[in-house]
Amino acid sequence: MSINWQEIAFTFLGGLGLFLFSIKYMGDGLQQAAGDKLRYYIDKYTSNPFLGVLIGIVITGLIQSSSGVTAIAVGLVSAGLLGLRQAIGIVMGANIGTTVTSFLIGFKLGDYGLPILFVGAVLFLFVKNRKFNNLGKILFGLGGLFFALNLMGDAMAPLKDIQAFRDYMVGLSDSPIQGVFIGTVLTVLIQSSSATIGILQSLYAGGLVDLQGALPILFGDNIGTTITAVLAALGSNIAAKRVAGAHVMFNVIGTVICLILLAPFTHLVEWFQGNLGLTKEMTIAFAHGTFNITNTVIQFPFIGALAYIVTKIIPGEDEVVKYEALYLDRGLITSAPSIALGNAKRELVHLASYAVQALEASYAYISSSDSKYATKVEKYENAVNTIDEELTSYLIDISNEALNESENEVLASSLDSSRDLERIADHANELAQLTTEILSKNVIFSEEAQAELKKMYTMTHRLVLDSIRVIVDHDKVLAGELLERHKEIAKLERQYRRVHTKRLNRGECSAQAGISYVDILSHYTRISDHGINLVEKVIEDVI
Repeated sequence: MSINWQEIAFTFLGGLGLFLFSIKYMGDGLQQAAGDKLRYYIDKYTSNPFLGVLIGIVITGLIQSSSGVTAIAVGLVSAGLLGLRQAIGIVMGANIGTTVTSFLIGFKLGDYGLPILFVGAVLFLFVKNRKFNNLGKILFGLGGLFFALNLMGDAMAPLKDIQAFRDYMVGLSDSPIQGVFIGTVLTVLIQSSSATIGILQSLYAGGLVDLQGALPILFGDNIGTTITAVLAALGSNIAAKRVAGAHVMFNVIGTVICLILLAPFTHLVEWFQGNLGLTKEMTIAFAHGTFNITNTVIQFPFIGALAYIVTKIIPGEDEVVKYEALYLDRGLITSAPSIALGNAKRELVHLASYAVQALEASYAYISSSDSKYATKVEKYENAVNTIDEELTSYLIDISNEALNESENEVLASSLDSSRDLERIADHANELAQLTTEILSKNVIFSEEAQAELKKMYTMTHRLVLDSIRVIVDHDKVLAGELLERHKEIAKLERQYRRVHTKRLNRGECSAQAGISYVDILSHYTRISDHGINLVEKVIEDVI
């Protein structure tokens, strides 16, 4: 029987490409549906390693990328905003969260891939509601994932007829080290453990490899996925390198333990398969989940030891974190001022991310009374000031070049927008200082007042986030919506002031609490004013 190698290669590579695109597209949809505060949640809810594990599971399940969550953790540690022990907890949780994809694959919905693709495309392309758009992205990615797996499975089916391939795959049962190596290298090359687990599920379901040969490949997949954290840490400080080192150690130790116990581990997975009536795809999903959960349970009590060991392996003092501009290439100012102006806009968005994080940390300080958030606000505000100065200087230098009228308007607008973002960070810093004063005087807000401040913050925060999205996407429809939401915030502030006055008159609130309450409200309305200034630039087509 002749084998059409070109057809096998083209179908498999096409399926792999579609799988990688689909998993990313689905993750993007899930992330957008979840909101833009993933970094904030990781930062806020990881006060100890156990919470780190939980948040790692949840966030990875949401965005379908353990590598992405680990990279965020590396960035937070690099910025001095997350400790090594908490980051190791996140890494452990991310490893468990990434098993969601393999369980989805285990449901064998490949035959429904194309209809799911169609429904997703309709929701994304023809429905204006943003929630349905995000749902469309999720379904489109999910349908593409299932269809891609069918393609890869069909491509590999003829390999069963090749004696040399069958002999090699059978030999993997007697050479687990080789299986680990294959899994590691494949994941490093593809940069997606979900994809390599999906391929492994297809191989096992197609009878191309037995369970004892498949499990070491699965272990290797988990080692290979650590390459993203390693790459993310290469240009970072020592603390970030230690997170990446801990990620590698965690998966290597887990693999060594499971290789030593390969026979009982294999029997356990076979027991799952037989007693739960699992399909072969779901069997690999259960093996994946069992490996990562067991690995976490075994090593969690030793997080301190892991942190100690990796600190000894990667010695040195943590460098002082420097917040600097990323996109301001001064060589472009004279050679390509238009491109330089485009880079300035990218830097403006970078600046905005720090302004938003300053705002988020200031509210975390108000709601938790934890002084660590005051330190974070100060760091973020310093970052905003540093980048604002660099960006202003960069824009002024560009203004000396020959720009057309439209470009000059964009330049002037970018300068104004930078001021607005800098003022948002200033207000966040003032909120943190006000909170410190409130705590020092033991000022207590009523539950009603706390609920009102939370609502004001939530509306202001969402408006600022969407204002930045308006700049990035030049979304005039959303810009129009934000103008109305800004009016709602102003109206709500007036309403809350009236309600608060009544509380004061009834003696339900102290005079000091009353003054502080009004001050916090004022900061939120001023922040929303600066956010809407950004939106108006887009409406006027000057940014």
